Formats: sequence, C-alpha cells, structure tokens
Amino acid sequence: MIWTGWNNGSHHESGAGYGFKVDAVDRDRHFRRNWTTVIVDLPGHAGTITAEMNVAKKSFWSAQCRELISRKVGRWLIEEGYALRSAGLPPKFEVEQSAVRRFAVKRCVTV
Repeated sequence: MIWTGWNNGSHHESGAGYGFKVDAVDRDRHFRRNWTTVIVDLPGHAGTITAEMNVAKKSFWSAQCRELISRKVGRWLIEEGYALRSAGLPPKFEVEQSAVRRFAVKRCVTV
C-alpha cells in the first residue's frame, strides 16, 4: 500500500493536524468498519514508534477524507523531515499490513 502524508493546513509543532491519507481501495481492502482503532508502527532513529489511530469516524469511511490522524504521526513526520514539503508534493510511504488492525510504515517512496 502507499499512504500519503497529510496535514490539515495548520502546521503545529505538537504534531496536531498531521496523519496519513489512505487510498479508498486500500481502506476497503485492509480495514474493517467494526474496528475502532488501528496500530501504526513508524520506523525511527531510536527504534519503532507506535501510534494508535481512530478509524471509528464517518470521515475515515467517506469518499473524500480517509485520513488517519495522530499527534504521534505528526511528531514523527516533523522529526523525520517529511512534514514541510512543497505544496502539492506530499510524501508517500510504503505500508504493509503486519497483523489484524496493525500496519507498518516501511519507507518513504518519494524524495
């Protein structure tokens, strides 16, 4: 899967307003509507960072939104240098489903 780095337009140092946008086809294939949260493992310089993210919201299941939002992901995007990309060129990440309700970000696939 390829997930896209996402921000709501407010670039908070706290990481608020950041996350990943999931393609609708991947969402429908790998996520279940009866789940309340998923776990996302992020590769870090000091080890893996784990973020629990809400999927029990209308916006995640809508045609337009599909964002997984978390301050932990926002902090990770900022610390890894992915947060402040040029407009229209968000970073994209290779992601694998590693277990039921669990996903692992493997690497950035854009520079």
